[in-house]
Parts: sequence; structure tokens; C-alpha cells
Amino acid sequence: MAHILIIDDSPTETYKLTTILEKNGYSVDAADTGEKGLALAKASRPDLILMDVVMPGLNGFQATRQLSKAPETNNIPVVIVSTKDQDTDKVWGMRQGARAYLVKPVKEAQLLKTISEALA
Repeated sequence: MAHILIIDDSPTETYKLTTILEKNGYSVDAADTGEKGLALAKASRPDLILMDVVMPGLNGFQATRQLSKAPETNNIPVVIVSTKDQDTDKVWGMRQGARAYLVKPVKEAQLLKTISEALA
């Protein structure tokens, strides 16, 4: 069973993602800020991270960049899950080190397929 870390400041979005993931056999942790997410990623070493972009403090692009540069977390795939849907946002997210970029609201099948591909 893969361990997934959700970094998102929306309790509703975190609940939705957690429900989908746990129903499909994943174990889930969550952080509601980029800073807490970085600390939790370094401490728990999840198999994959679902990252929101728009958060107070450290945003998802900044957190993804830090995760992809840190030796202890650079092998953890990051999938950005955001309401930001412009092509420039997607390109920028991938340049920060994300493996994939999904736009909210995410359909369950698309989320699970993206996670499976990122973990492969």
C-alpha cells in the first residue's frame, strides 16, 4: 500500500482526496501549508505527494521546487493538483519538478491513473 501526502490548505479538498485514496487502498497524511508539508515529507518520506499551488506562505510551486532539490526528498514524485489551469501554470509546475499536473476538480479515475503512472 503506497503512502501519499496531501499538501492543500482546503479542508474540503483534502477530505475529497483522502476519501478517494483511502477507498482505493492508499494510506494518507495531510498538511495544510507548504511549510508543514515539507517538514512532513522529510519526516515520513511518502511514496507520492499531491500538491496544491495556491496556499498562504510557501506556495505549491515553491514547495515543489524545494522538494525536488533536497537530497532526502528529490526522489518523491510530486503531482500538482490545482485550480490554476493556464498552460503557463502547468509548464511552470513541471519546471519546478512536478511529475504531473491535474486541474481541480479532479475526477477519481484521472487521479488514480496519474498516481499509478507517477509511482511506476
